[in-house]
Formats: sequence, structure tokens, C-alpha cells
Amino acid sequence: MIVTLTANPSIDRTVNLPDPLRRGAVHRAETVLSQPGGKGVNVSRVIAAAGVETIAVLPGNDGDPLLRMLTDADIAHRPVPCPTPARTNLTVAERDGTTTKINEPGSSLSAECLAALANQLDELADKASWVVLSGSLPPAVPTDWYAYLLHRLRGVRIAVDTSDAPLLALAAELESAAPQLLKPNAEELAQLTHGDPAELEDPVAAARAASTLVARGVDAVLATLGAAGAVLVTADGAWHAAAPAITPRSTVGAGDSALAGYLLADLDGLDAPNRLRRAVAYGSAAAALPGTGLPGPHHTDPRAVAVTALETLHSR
Repeated sequence: MIVTLTANPSIDRTVNLPDPLRRGAVHRAETVLSQPGGKGVNVSRVIAAAGVETIAVLPGNDGDPLLRMLTDADIAHRPVPCPTPARTNLTVAERDGTTTKINEPGSSLSAECLAALANQLDELADKASWVVLSGSLPPAVPTDWYAYLLHRLRGVRIAVDTSDAPLLALAAELESAAPQLLKPNAEELAQLTHGDPAELEDPVAAARAASTLVARGVDAVLATLGAAGAVLVTADGAWHAAAPAITPRSTVGAGDSALAGYLLADLDGLDAPNRLRRAVAYGSAAAALPGTGLPGPHHTDPRAVAVTALETLHSR
């Protein structure tokens, strides 16, 4: 079972436009779709679509439309009652694959709500193959909360996918509480290693940067690089997977899908190159779907993903 935590869940509302978005203009949408969202929720949706058991832990109240959406989608979830409803995030999707996102900040969570979320993770951790801590933290939540959870959740494999202040707070604790898997994109990898995001879109440069995190205790770093594919670095080596040729329709959820693909491959007992292959197959499949659509196994083709060992990792 894979348990996901989404501290700042959302209802993701996607507006599909027939023409390019023009600032200040009036547009008529072709379609509008609302789906349960937040990075951890997205991971659970992909995991569930593959027929693997998953439970999404999140703040939520009876009558919250987000929880009804999860129930309708057959996504098992454990909501923790909190006084405020989920935020709504807006995605404007154009036909050429350009997506514009406007994310609400979310509502602050009380100390009692945070404690209840942590207790829920404690309860589920013993039954979990992985616990995924994913996404932003709501306003006023301590930026080191993910680091706190890593200290607290001993004995279970943890994957983390976050950014900005929570990511930097986690980085400060790596020597004492490193996750088994860290999934940054190029910009987040730059935040962690004080590099240049544009330079880290190069797979070899990204792998070198990721290797510094492995040296600090992270078991594996899966760095997603958009059209450049992804790299995976462990203590045993580094690999690059080139993204297959697709017609991009939306990048929303691509990173979450890549993380889910990696975890599914791990549950299947695949080696590191094939975990990376599955991750890129899922991330690319998500990018080929419209709006906030997320892939199932039938959308993916791992055989189309070429994986190369990066033997030049330590070369200068």
C-alpha cells in the first residue's frame, strides 16, 4: 500500500480554451472540468488507476466537495476534520499544450489539525510500503513540518516532493532525517544545490547536483527535467531517461505521475534503470493528456523510453 499526505489539497478546475489565451480579453471555454487535486492526491489517483492499494490522507470535512470527488473516483482517503474547506486551483489549458495555473494559497491548519494528520500517518505507516509527503504547505504551517514528519516516521520508506521553504527546511535536516526518495524538478534541484535551473536541465549537470544529495543521505533522487526526461541517482549509479516523442497537451500532474510510476515500479521489484523508465513513461503520458488528466497503465509505453547510464557523472 502507498499512503500519500496532501496537507494543502485542492479542487482542480480546468478551463479548456479553443484559442490562445490573451491577457485582458474575453474568452469562451470549450469545456470545464473539476477534479480532486493536490500533489499527494494526484499520486494516489495514478496509483489507484494501476490497481494498487493507496490511501490519501488530507484535511477535509463532511460535505466538502473535494471528499465527494474522491469518493466518486473510488480513491480511498482518510480525511482529518479541519475548519476550512479545500482551496480551488484554476488551470487554463490551450490547444497547443500551454497551461496557465492560478493556485489559491489554501487555509492555515491549526496545531490540532496538524497533530491529527501526523497521527493518521502513524496509524497507517506500519501497513505502508511507502509514505509520500507531497506538495506545498498551507499558510502559517511551520516550514519544517515535513522535516518533523521524517524524524517522526521512522521505519517506513518516505518519498518527498515539495518546493521552496519546506524543501529548504528539509534540506537542512538531511544528515539526520533524509527521505528514501526525493523528487525535485530542475528548479527545485537548483534550490537544493544552489545551482542554475537552466543549467540543471542538462541531464549530466542534474545528475552531478543530485549526487550531492545522495552523499548527504538520500537513498535516491529522481529529478524530472521536462522535455529532457529525467535522471535517477543512487549510491550505485546514475541514469538518464529520454522522454519519448509526444504531443504535449498539459504539464499539470506530470511530475506527480512520474513519482507514482517510480513507486509502482519499485513495488514490482524493478531495478533502478527500469524504475526510472517507468517514471518517465508515466510523466510523459500525463503530459500528453489534456487538462488535469492523469494516466493509467494503458496510457504508458515504458518500451519507448531509452535509459542510459551516466558514466561521466564525476568527470570534469
